[in-house]
Amino acid sequence: MTTKLDLKRVERISKALGDPYRLKIVEVIRKEQDWVQCTAIVEMIDLAQSTVSHHLKQLVDAELLIAVKEGRNAKYKVNKEVFAGYINYLSHFEA
Repeated sequence: MTTKLDLKRVERISKALGDPYRLKIVEVIRKEQDWVQCTAIVEMIDLAQSTVSHHLKQLVDAELLIAVKEGRNAKYKVNKEVFAGYINYLSHFEA
């Protein structure tokens, strides 16, 4: 299923993906194809835990990632519906 996005959501997603570290985080989570904990992301990317947490929050706020709390920790998964909606929106710009 594809989520239909309004211009405001497209802008928020574009801003979130405009950072190379956020793109890397999404790529790492996508490759795992399952839930990934923040600590695992920190191990895979050369960034401090607080920086990764900040980037994860931006990606969750843009609805690109789904977050589930597990006690003091959280796990993350790519929101495939929102990505499909974003790709669908961008596909209208094909030449």
